[in-house]
Amino acid sequence: MQSASSHDLCQRISYHGKPQLISVDQFDRGSVDEFLQIATLMEPIAQRRQVTRVLEGAVLGNLFFEASTRTRVSFGAAFCRLGGAVCDTTGFTFSSMAKGESIYDTSRVMSGYVDALVIRHPEKGSVAEFAQATNIPVINGGDGPGEHPSQALLDLYTIKKEFSRLCKPLDGANIAIVGDLKYGRTVHSLVKLLSLYQKLHFRLVAPASLELPLDLVELLGERGHEVTLWQSPVEALRQADVVYTTRIQKERFVNETVEAYPQEFQINAALVNAVCKKDCIIMHPLPRDARAGANDLATDLNHDPRLAIFRQTDNGIPVRMAIFAVLLGVEHLVFRDLKPAHWRGVERIGPDDAAFYAMP
Repeated sequence: MQSASSHDLCQRISYHGKPQLISVDQFDRGSVDEFLQIATLMEPIAQRRQVTRVLEGAVLGNLFFEASTRTRVSFGAAFCRLGGAVCDTTGFTFSSMAKGESIYDTSRVMSGYVDALVIRHPEKGSVAEFAQATNIPVINGGDGPGEHPSQALLDLYTIKKEFSRLCKPLDGANIAIVGDLKYGRTVHSLVKLLSLYQKLHFRLVAPASLELPLDLVELLGERGHEVTLWQSPVEALRQADVVYTTRIQKERFVNETVEAYPQEFQINAALVNAVCKKDCIIMHPLPRDARAGANDLATDLNHDPRLAIFRQTDNGIPVRMAIFAVLLGVEHLVFRDLKPAHWRGVERIGPDDAAFYAMP
């Protein structure tokens, strides 16, 4: 029997009355905070300390019509951590859509095979079309330059978790967002979620051709936030509590040129040590371009405890587990059949984690 509270949350974040996650617009401040509390409860399972089989027998369909590593594997791992099984497909070449099949037909057919769908598609609004053709849970894994709601949720979860460790409130924080803000769907979703909090100071750092869409800038202003636009990160990063940097979305460029993207947009150790606060949080949705000279987040920050990108990706598992649990109505059942994990895990996943754990 589903609890009243879980049913209420699922209803409040529903998409056209269906248990689907297409946009972060489905959340308000209360529902997103409640959702993140559920994600916190998933941590012992995500960290391999406990096991649940609450989704045993359920099947997830991962339909990725655009290249993905982190998002696809993370969703699959999250579903498996809840006891379910996963069927993957990647790229147009291996789908019937290459033969001319419509989104509607593909969605309806797949819905007869699986219990939930995660979909990534290169066209904005396409995942909403998939959602229209089915009543099963559909989750937007990224729709072109549109949105990436699960990434934004894990980014917000990371910020709140890091701020909690530092005993800092999110309300009133300085948030610097750097890079391709025009096509970066992770930024679009994160800005909307952050706008639910109070009196934030947004420092939007981008070349003139890649600035945040005007409607999002206006949304921030309407909700009482301070917004400043910068074309260089040097001064913008001073006093920032969060530095969220993104790669160039060159695959989505229309009139812009990669050559016009200044070298100064590389966020590296020299810049961070020169201008950033000692307790700032450096984030990136990944993948980052790690090649020498790339105008992205440099690898020379890997041993800096302020770099949160791997803690950020780790947080994707409990957040995506929470998405499945809420949409499938089992979040209240997860903890009834928990068992200890019998295999031997590791205390810290990555060798660079030591720098963070050594922080006071």
